[in-house]
Amino acid sequence: MTVETTAQHEALMQSLMDPTCWPQGGGDRRRIDTHISTVILAGDVAYKLKKPLDLGFLDFLSLDARHRACREELRVNGRFAPQLYQAVCAVTGRIEHPEIDGDGEIIDWAVRMRRFDPDAILSKKMDRLNAELIETLAAHVATFHVGTDICDPAEPYGNADMVYVPMLQNIEHIRKRAPQLSAEIEPLAQWTAAQHEQLKDVLRQRKTQGHIRECHGDLHLGNVALIGDAPVMFDAIEFNPGLRWIDTISDVAFMTMDLHERGRADLAQRFLDGYLQHSGDHAGLAVLRFYEVYRAMVRAKIAAIRSTQADLDDNARRAVDTELRGYVDFAKRFIRPRRGAVVITHGVSGSGKSHVTKDLADVLPVIRLRSDVERKRLLGIEPTKDATERGAYSQALTEQTYARLEDLSKRVVEAGHIVIVDATFLKHVQRNRFRTLAERLQVPFIIIDCDAPVEVLRQRILERKRQAGNVSDADLTVLDGQLAMKESLTEEEKAWRIAIPPDGGLDARLLQQQALPGSDS
Repeated sequence: MTVETTAQHEALMQSLMDPTCWPQGGGDRRRIDTHISTVILAGDVAYKLKKPLDLGFLDFLSLDARHRACREELRVNGRFAPQLYQAVCAVTGRIEHPEIDGDGEIIDWAVRMRRFDPDAILSKKMDRLNAELIETLAAHVATFHVGTDICDPAEPYGNADMVYVPMLQNIEHIRKRAPQLSAEIEPLAQWTAAQHEQLKDVLRQRKTQGHIRECHGDLHLGNVALIGDAPVMFDAIEFNPGLRWIDTISDVAFMTMDLHERGRADLAQRFLDGYLQHSGDHAGLAVLRFYEVYRAMVRAKIAAIRSTQADLDDNARRAVDTELRGYVDFAKRFIRPRRGAVVITHGVSGSGKSHVTKDLADVLPVIRLRSDVERKRLLGIEPTKDATERGAYSQALTEQTYARLEDLSKRVVEAGHIVIVDATFLKHVQRNRFRTLAERLQVPFIIIDCDAPVEVLRQRILERKRQAGNVSDADLTVLDGQLAMKESLTEEEKAWRIAIPPDGGLDARLLQQQALPGSDS
């Protein structure tokens, strides 16, 4: 008898947990349930089985449907975790005495995985999360997105109306399963509808420009494991291609939302900043908040579905209800308007601009634009490659670089973030260009003014040349040229200045007071 109902699925899970019913599984068994699957950990492997459900956005009712989903799960997760995903296995025999890949009737299907510690997922390792780990994860995600397939323009995925469908479904699922929250989610429904209408042209451009790709689809802290001190993504969405063929920024938004919700706004900003440094997709900031709200509502929907399932005890059900309400409240925080600022640096190479700005994302909603990185992006070369022979410091490329920085700054600020433009800004005309931008956007303008004695500048440049991962090509010849052409800040500009002493740092509270006046966050 094949598994056809949730009651039969539950009976099969009980058998798989019992060594007398299923002796081939080995010892040390443990069960993990989600709203759509059950994982049985046994020995050094894990078997993941789909629950026979039809939730609208997925249909696992038939044995064939679960088989297709298992094969697809193996494929989509093999793109970034081949060391974890091993095979699709038949569950054979009888529900009361199952076998794996036996000779009897096939009663269900499972994905066999290499077992890893279920407590190794990042959602259970919050104490291990730090800037280095999050930046590594951001680089992994950006690299994965660059290498994954781009959606065929003829496919509907990523079209504005198709993007909106799962957002509406989230709201309807919550209304149906948690009617007591209907009034609370109404502002979210209205905001989402308004944003969808407002962003239609942007969403169309995102698809045209190749940002709809075969992504992970469920990229939150619970689906990243720390294995051998490295973050490994797993459990991508296999059951609905429309939830996987999405805007790359929708993937990013799930991770940033999750970090924010867990009280780690610093790491959320680190992840976002790191991802943008690697991908260059600053245009995606226009839709980030749209997708962050969507992702919070995904988690609320899942909690709503889980709260109605029979395998929860009273304590677990209360916890899920609390989680549901928490995500709704959190989504409402995300729809509040935010105001950014334009912050530029001023100083020759080696004066400490990158050093004093690199950690500001820990305390402020900062996106950092680095002239060295964007200059090389214009040239189509890696940030750590030397671009001197390709005219990296020519007047023409310098003008192109500042034009790009201005365009990106506008995008960042319009998305509600503080932009920090890490460039020399040696000329008054360059600085005035960004002051004018701040005026047009009606946001604060700040100059972080860095300086150091010439002998210190020379020493720093020589030391930086020997550092791995250095993105600056400036040498002593470049430094001499900068010192000769540098235009000091005018008296008017000094009113917007935060001066950094040669051996000092930047007081983030001072920057916060100027960039976000009247705000404590």
